[in-house]
Amino acid sequence: MLIKTSNKILPDLSKLEPLDGTNYRRWSQKLLIFFEQLEVDYVLTTDLPTSDPPTTTSTSSDPESSTGPLTTVAVTDQVKKDQVIDPEKYAKDNKTVRGHLLNHMSDPMFDLFVVQKSAKDIWSTLESRYGGDDAGRKKYVVGKWLQIPDD
Repeated sequence: MLIKTSNKILPDLSKLEPLDGTNYRRWSQKLLIFFEQLEVDYVLTTDLPTSDPPTTTSTSSDPESSTGPLTTVAVTDQVKKDQVIDPEKYAKDNKTVRGHLLNHMSDPMFDLFVVQKSAKDIWSTLESRYGGDDAGRKKYVVGKWLQIPDD
């Protein structure tokens, strides 16, 4: 079943299996596709923007006098308008992404991550724990295989 909002068709995540540590790859890809369609996936890779534009400071001497005082000039970096992220929009999108991440976890996983307020922190922690070489999944499969009784 698909959900249509503002001329966008979004996948129905109600049937997505909760993350339990063994299904990270599939779970993360399905959520990433969903976040891309909502255009909030930048929250997973971008830090909270600061309210002040980035500046660099340079010092120069007065050209009129060789013994003139040093003056400080603030130079604003040239940042493209589409690269500037509104802090209010970021906060709203972070809440949306964080909510989806937490709502699609098993209860024990939810309890571990509910204290984190940043969706980026949750995503990067999950990636480092479960996304590396899929060792967790391999360990799970081998463990299940070893539990099979011999007849």
